[in-house]
Amino acid sequence: MARKARKYSRKASADVERVMKKRKAGTLKSGRSGRKVTSRKQAIAIGLSEARAEGKKVPKKASKKKAAKKKKTAKKSKRRAKKS
Repeated sequence: MARKARKYSRKASADVERVMKKRKAGTLKSGRSGRKVTSRKQAIAIGLSEARAEGKKVPKKASKKKAAKKKKTAKKSKRRAKKS
Protein backbone atom coordinates (compact mmCIF):
# COMPACT_ATOMS: atom_id res chain seq x y z
CA MET A 1 0.00 0.00 0.00
CA ALA A 2 1.42 3.38 -1.00
CA ARG A 3 2.01 5.96 1.71
CA LYS A 4 0.37 9.35 1.37
CA ALA A 5 2.75 12.32 1.17
CA ARG A 6 2.93 14.55 4.23
CA LYS A 7 1.00 17.80 3.94
CA TYR A 8 3.21 19.56 6.49
CA SER A 9 6.86 18.87 7.30
CA ARG A 10 7.82 17.53 10.74
CA LYS A 11 9.64 20.81 11.46
CA ALA A 12 6.49 22.79 10.66
CA SER A 13 4.53 20.56 13.05
CA ALA A 14 7.15 21.22 15.72
CA ASP A 15 6.75 24.98 15.18
CA VAL A 16 2.99 24.74 15.64
CA GLU A 17 3.50 22.62 18.77
CA ARG A 18 5.88 25.25 20.21
CA VAL A 19 3.37 28.05 19.53
CA MET A 20 0.54 26.02 21.10
CA LYS A 21 2.63 25.60 24.28
CA LYS A 22 3.22 29.37 24.35
CA ARG A 23 -0.54 29.95 24.01
CA LYS A 24 -1.25 27.52 26.83
CA ALA A 25 1.29 29.32 29.01
CA GLY A 26 -0.36 32.65 28.15
CA THR A 27 2.73 34.23 26.59
CA LEU A 28 1.72 34.13 22.92
CA LYS A 29 1.14 37.60 21.48
CA SER A 30 -0.46 38.54 18.16
CA GLY A 31 1.46 40.47 15.51
CA ARG A 32 0.41 44.11 15.22
CA SER A 33 -1.65 44.72 18.32
CA GLY A 34 0.50 42.62 20.65
CA ARG A 35 -2.60 41.30 22.40
CA LYS A 36 -2.55 37.93 24.12
CA VAL A 37 -3.75 35.12 21.85
CA THR A 38 -6.37 32.85 23.41
CA SER A 39 -7.87 31.30 20.27
CA ARG A 40 -6.59 27.83 19.33
CA LYS A 41 -7.16 28.47 15.62
CA GLN A 42 -5.27 31.75 15.74
CA ALA A 43 -2.34 30.08 17.50
CA ILE A 44 -2.15 27.39 14.81
CA ALA A 45 -2.27 30.07 12.11
CA ILE A 46 0.62 31.92 13.76
CA GLY A 47 2.68 28.71 13.95
CA LEU A 48 2.07 27.86 10.29
CA SER A 49 2.80 31.43 9.24
CA GLU A 50 6.15 31.35 11.05
CA ALA A 51 6.99 27.99 9.48
CA ARG A 52 6.10 29.37 6.04
CA ALA A 53 8.36 32.37 6.61
CA GLU A 54 11.25 30.03 7.49
CA GLY A 55 10.70 28.11 4.25
CA LYS A 56 9.40 24.87 5.76
CA LYS A 57 6.99 22.63 3.87
CA VAL A 58 3.56 24.11 4.51
CA PRO A 59 0.74 24.35 1.93
CA LYS A 60 -0.12 27.81 0.63
CA LYS A 61 -2.91 29.76 2.29
CA ALA A 62 -6.32 29.17 0.73
CA SER A 63 -7.19 32.08 -1.51
CA LYS A 64 -9.93 34.37 -0.26
CA LYS A 65 -11.93 33.79 -3.44
CA LYS A 66 -12.00 30.01 -2.90
CA ALA A 67 -12.77 30.36 0.79
CA ALA A 68 -15.69 32.71 0.08
CA LYS A 69 -17.09 30.34 -2.55
CA LYS A 70 -16.79 27.37 -0.16
CA LYS A 71 -18.61 29.33 2.54
CA LYS A 72 -21.37 30.34 0.13
CA THR A 73 -22.02 26.76 -1.06
CA ALA A 74 -22.06 25.49 2.53
CA LYS A 75 -24.64 28.13 3.42
CA LYS A 76 -26.81 27.15 0.40
CA SER A 77 -26.77 23.47 1.27
CA LYS A 78 -27.68 24.30 4.87
CA ARG A 79 -30.71 26.26 3.67
CA ARG A 80 -31.80 23.42 1.40
CA ALA A 81 -31.54 20.95 4.28
CA LYS A 82 -33.78 23.16 6.47
CA LYS A 83 -36.50 23.37 3.76
CA SER A 84 -36.70 19.59 3.36
